[in-house]
Amino acid sequence: MYYITKQFEISAAHKLKLSYASKCENLHGHNWIVTVHCKAKELNADGMIVDFSHIKKAIKGQLDHKVLNDVLGDLNPTAENLAYWICQQIDTCYKVTVQESEGNIATYEED
Repeated sequence: MYYITKQFEISAAHKLKLSYASKCENLHGHNWIVTVHCKAKELNADGMIVDFSHIKKAIKGQLDHKVLNDVLGDLNPTAENLAYWICQQIDTCYKVTVQESEGNIATYEED
């Protein structure tokens, strides 16, 4: 099995829809650290799982300097849902970690 990891930063805003009162219901932003993990049993014709630049373009291009509520559709833009959404964007992705602040990190991993 082959594995790669791509890490990059995005700046994005969101406001959460919660069942309780929270300041996070107000529009606010983070500098998110995104880590995308991909794997494949075989490499493509170029000798890669996927080009690192394609991962960055596919994710950062859709999310950087955006309002996540507008991009994620019906998903509440929590860190957990953001990790899930990112994982769905890359065919070979099996795990995504997003860090929204120094101590707040969420991970989604395919079974």
